[in-house]
Amino acid sequence: MLISSLKPDLQIFADLGSWRAFAPVGDVSLDNYAGVFDRVPFWQFLANSVLISCITVVLGVLINSMAAFALSRLRWRGRGFVLTLILATLIVPFETLALPLLWWVNKLPSLEADGFSLAFTQGWLNTYQVQIIPFIANAFSVYLFYQYFSSIPRELDEAARVDGAGWFTIYTRVVMPLSGPAIATVAILTFLPAWNSYLWPLMVIQSEELRPVMVGLQYFFQLNVSWGQVMAYSSLITVPVVALFIAFQRSFINSIASSGVKG
Repeated sequence: MLISSLKPDLQIFADLGSWRAFAPVGDVSLDNYAGVFDRVPFWQFLANSVLISCITVVLGVLINSMAAFALSRLRWRGRGFVLTLILATLIVPFETLALPLLWWVNKLPSLEADGFSLAFTQGWLNTYQVQIIPFIANAFSVYLFYQYFSSIPRELDEAARVDGAGWFTIYTRVVMPLSGPAIATVAILTFLPAWNSYLWPLMVIQSEELRPVMVGLQYFFQLNVSWGQVMAYSSLITVPVVALFIAFQRSFINSIASSGVKG
């Protein structure tokens, strides 16, 4: 993908089937990258995806960790059944929920500013919140936090309770500071689908100012397709994902390694 992004379309197809497809040889330039910025509002799409993904990650870590804390550290009737219901949602593919979810978000009230006054309107279509709120809660994230929290000794909770700490203090001051690998893993696994989201924004966003980067791929398949620009655009939108994984690689591996350890 990266090598092809440096070549014109004719050379991309000419080099297919040989070692030249994997080497920066021939007519190599940055023209495709310049064409990307001429063809799409790349920085606007990038800013939208960064905003949507970061908010989804922050709220996802908060909400899912609190749910997992209640399921793993607190004792209350029916928590096993609730955990089973949460895990059961993993077998339901998003495609089966897309149309019912679209109907519901179109019925929800939305607060909009009109000058110096606020007014309620119906429907979340063509907004940022419709791309964020439906994807904050995640069953796999809850389960991963649940597994990690269960490996933390309960004696720490008891010691904190003796010192007068409440459950929220135990969550913020005891459990979460010890859960760095789980937080990093959930952050990566939440960021990836938020960044790669294509079907849902295509259904609910009509305004170009609100579209994420993945929907921007459509622009390159209209009229004449430039495969070099497609590869250049794909390379650009891959950089943040690679950078995130490199930054959290050690914590990610530690969390995966420790999630199956009981001690």
